[in-house]
Amino acid sequence: MKSIFTLSILIFTILFTGCDETKKAIDVAGSVQLTGNYTVTALNGKKLTATKKPTFTMSALNNSFRGTTGCNSVFGNYTIDLFNISFGDLAVSEMYCDEKEIMKTEQDFLVALKNTGSYSLENNTLTFYSKSDQSVLLNAKKDTNN
Repeated sequence: MKSIFTLSILIFTILFTGCDETKKAIDVAGSVQLTGNYTVTALNGKKLTATKKPTFTMSALNNSFRGTTGCNSVFGNYTIDLFNISFGDLAVSEMYCDEKEIMKTEQDFLVALKNTGSYSLENNTLTFYSKSDQSVLLNAKKDTNN
């Protein structure tokens, strides 16, 4: 009876340790897949017409996020849990830009990042979805010249 209990504990431990390692591998693979440079093409379902579109770089090495809003610099970190993604507190420079369109785009971009809950990457287009209702918050084209 004691050996059956010990064997059961051993099997239980192996199964749950294996599942945790598999999840970690999937998270790392997702982060590596996201690594690259992006240009935002749409926010909240509206195609961007601004000449200075937000751009950003994601790096799997340290899960860092760096970019520009079209006016200001932004940087911080992100975390991945399967296909869920969240951005930590992002630091943003505080320059003022004269063009109202650029400032509106900046605000929409930062709000989209704050509200992002999941993502998909298909055909070099990264899409961020809302954590509340799964609506599309942002589309960005991945630079394939890296």
